[in-house]
Amino acid sequence: MRITPAVAALCMGTLPRAAHATTPETCCSALETTALKSQVIYPDSAAYKTSIGSYWAENVQLEPTCILQPRTVHEVSLAVSTLVAADGGACKFAIRGGGHTTWAGANNIVDGVTIDLSLMNTTTYNEKAGTASILPGSRWEGVYETLANYNVTVPGGRSGVVGVAGFLLGGGNTFHTARVGFACDNVVNYEVVLANGEIIEANKESHADLFQALKGGTGNFGIVTKYDMKIIDDDKLWGGIVTYDNSTTLQHLEAGHRFINNLENDPYASWIGMWEYLSLTDQNMIANALEYTAPVAYPSAFDDFTTIANTSSSTRVANLWNLTQELGQASGYRDVFITASFVNNLDVMKRTIDIHNRMIEEAKAGAKGDDYTMFTMIQPWPKLFADHSTEQGGNVLGLDRFNENLFQVLFDYSWKDEADDGLFNQLANSALEELTTYSKSIGADNEFIYLNYANSNQNPLSSYGPENVEYIRTVAKKYDQTGVFQNQVPGGFKISAVAQ
Repeated sequence: MRITPAVAALCMGTLPRAAHATTPETCCSALETTALKSQVIYPDSAAYKTSIGSYWAENVQLEPTCILQPRTVHEVSLAVSTLVAADGGACKFAIRGGGHTTWAGANNIVDGVTIDLSLMNTTTYNEKAGTASILPGSRWEGVYETLANYNVTVPGGRSGVVGVAGFLLGGGNTFHTARVGFACDNVVNYEVVLANGEIIEANKESHADLFQALKGGTGNFGIVTKYDMKIIDDDKLWGGIVTYDNSTTLQHLEAGHRFINNLENDPYASWIGMWEYLSLTDQNMIANALEYTAPVAYPSAFDDFTTIANTSSSTRVANLWNLTQELGQASGYRDVFITASFVNNLDVMKRTIDIHNRMIEEAKAGAKGDDYTMFTMIQPWPKLFADHSTEQGGNVLGLDRFNENLFQVLFDYSWKDEADDGLFNQLANSALEELTTYSKSIGADNEFIYLNYANSNQNPLSSYGPENVEYIRTVAKKYDQTGVFQNQVPGGFKISAVAQ
């Protein structure tokens, strides 16, 4: 155990305390009395504006009272200790990594402090250990670009702009999941700052219970300041985006249904089916992200897709950095994600796209702005994924309790005009509710909710199964006995919000 200066100060009772009722300004002032003073920024500064503007979705760009930008794990420790001690623990704060979550308040706050980890963004390749050490403010494009210099990679986000921290703490579906399990299954060590400022390492040998809980348990335990991940040799893949006319929908759904059931026969293959409407061109189209995690062109695993006539294709042999550049959606929009999982049933797939097409018509009739995009994505979640997780020691997602092959649906709507917030949130919620109701009526529903795609009105942790919910609750209480990350950090999905 390492004792930080902040912890020592707490033990000695020397950390400055506010002398009056807590306000957000008091919390910012408490940080300014420490060595962190120069890293506390306010709304009138350029650095503050840059930080707020770097959140991917405009609807989550809240304005906290102040922002703290630590550069090291010890500065994170000092920040947490200070905020927890200030005025009896009444300071509210948020933790921000890459800033890609699409609902307001998940990783930001209004009346309080945002700890912005974006300056902690380096990746180090440890060749002898076969690992990469990744800091929490990194985005996957930076991770892949660094590791490409060594012709290695890690199983991470499929869009370069996605942040590392939230992705890994929520499980992390990758191009490599069918080969090596989820991204979280490939983390071998977490460096964590606890609520009392203590810095610990969580791995199979040390704090093994926390190590397990962090694999999908999100920010219920502390702030992860470093992720050590197993590397994959050779970062070359074949793949790209292939577009098609919307009239080929049935062919794609049939191909996708077969692909999910046969993925175990070639786990190098990855497919994301995207049905996309662009209002500016009034274009409703299909795009497949076909990726093969070896430099093999047109592998037979994709035969059912490649025999369908396409309108364009960007497929090529490239590294992961290159391929994840084209899967990043444009920033500068307002956005909503909402998701659910289903048994791999072709009728549910068909209904998914029927609903997609109907929501487009409702948007056309009701939208005040003329610039919006409506994505409906279908992705495989076969039993193979959970089997690999189990082989690697398991996680807390709870997918191992299902015996069927699943697929996941993501409704992702983005729009420019704030006046359309209500419309697109209502459409997304209605789409999912209708699809879920239909799936239940034919016995093809599944309770799992992927946390990284979940909306604020969903409760993904509750979908992990009773055993894992209780495990997360127990570990959170052990490492955060006073509930700092349940109460002082209100953002994100909290285990305390799951009914006992």
